[in-house]
Amino acid sequence: MTVEFRLVPDWEQPGYAHEDVAAVAIDSRGRVHLHTRSEHRVSVHEPDGRFVTSWGGEHFVGAHGITIHDELAYLVDDRASAVRILDLDGGLVGRLEGPFDGCCNIAFARNGDAYVADGYGHSSVHRFGPDGALTESWGSAGTGPGQFHTPHGIAVGPALGLEEAVVVCDRENDRLQFFDLEGAYLDQWTDVQRPTDVVIGPDGLVHVAELWRPVEAGQASRVHGMPTRDLPGRVSVYAPDGTVVARWGADSERRGAPGNFIAPHGLAVDAEGSLYVAEVSGSFGAGAGRMASSDAIGHQIQKFARV
Repeated sequence: MTVEFRLVPDWEQPGYAHEDVAAVAIDSRGRVHLHTRSEHRVSVHEPDGRFVTSWGGEHFVGAHGITIHDELAYLVDDRASAVRILDLDGGLVGRLEGPFDGCCNIAFARNGDAYVADGYGHSSVHRFGPDGALTESWGSAGTGPGQFHTPHGIAVGPALGLEEAVVVCDRENDRLQFFDLEGAYLDQWTDVQRPTDVVIGPDGLVHVAELWRPVEAGQASRVHGMPTRDLPGRVSVYAPDGTVVARWGADSERRGAPGNFIAPHGLAVDAEGSLYVAEVSGSFGAGAGRMASSDAIGHQIQKFARV
């Protein structure tokens, strides 16, 4: 089995000079919501890329994750260690209170339970009931089953033959970990490079954003150590059994070219199976001195149509 995606060139119209697009989500109308690190905090676009509106800048310190559930946007602010809830016009509805310390992303089960990957200060996943009350937490720092080093992205969906499982991007351990809805460890996939986000499509395909791992101090894997060569960012798509059915975008020489990746950080899949890839190329690429700003600034969001 293979799956093919085709780049939609110059999708974002107009193209904003935002530093980063940290995350992306699709609403029930098919509109695409970009969680950006700019004054246009959430930038809303039609499926063809046309700009609609922007909102939310006054509510956030940092931008990290965005998930739309029941016509509400749940925006994860890693710098404020907060999950704020807004309506789709940008009105503040409330916040999810939790023991967060540098939280990263949020995902929902069908019954309304929410799962938060709390990865920068903690090495945990927190589960909340539909009423917003914390029901349980699991995880600790380490490389064993159920342990994490930077649990970053998270998804809930069909996996491992279950109708629903929790999938966690264990970023610095270079793996995906799978849990049941109560947090019991099930399995792991290790043919993964520094996963930052995961989304499960309606057909059960598992889409993963994988961050660039440069050969630099402080960039080593907790499992594999320092790489012997540059490992550019990429996107991988897996069948439900973990077989890679598509993988693209890794190019150390032309990482800023259309269709390749600098720092893939967030993903969304629309009803047609098209994949949106958000990148933090401004901070991770140019801001860290790894590449020229001119090569990074226009490389923030890409759409790939399912062929």
